[in-house]
Amino acid sequence: MDEVLIRLLESADVGEAAAVWWGARHADGSQLPPAVHTAEQVVTWFADVLLPDGQTWVALDDDRIVAVLTLDGDDLDQLYVAPEAAGQGIGSTLVDLAKDLRPGGLALWTFQSNIRAQAFYLSHGFREVRRTDGAGNEEHAPDVRMVWGTPDDRT
Repeated sequence: MDEVLIRLLESADVGEAAAVWWGARHADGSQLPPAVHTAEQVVTWFADVLLPDGQTWVALDDDRIVAVLTLDGDDLDQLYVAPEAAGQGIGSTLVDLAKDLRPGGLALWTFQSNIRAQAFYLSHGFREVRRTDGAGNEEHAPDVRMVWGTPDDRT
């Protein structure tokens, strides 16, 4: 892997970034529940919601998007790495970026089934603060709230 470039999501990126999100969610061995939206709906979400919000970054290796990070206030809302780029430190680099951008703290949700993500976030200083039955997420899958630092964690 060459040096990875990290920059804000641009309009020309939405299809490729959405494909990384989709590919990571549906990769062999994924510990995530299936997405409740179609691949086309995910592209529309990237274009109509994430792009205008200006809080989504992409990591590029050889001009190819290999990871996506979205912040929503103090929430680390999305972090997906393309399966072929996993384990190369890109996710860690993006978590470090999120911490730099939100030095007061971060919070996130991950699915209880996603043991790898929980271990990853624990290794980056996050701690578990609660578990739910999933009634509050689109997938209706049990989830875990994790925090780093002291974010405003009322949600």
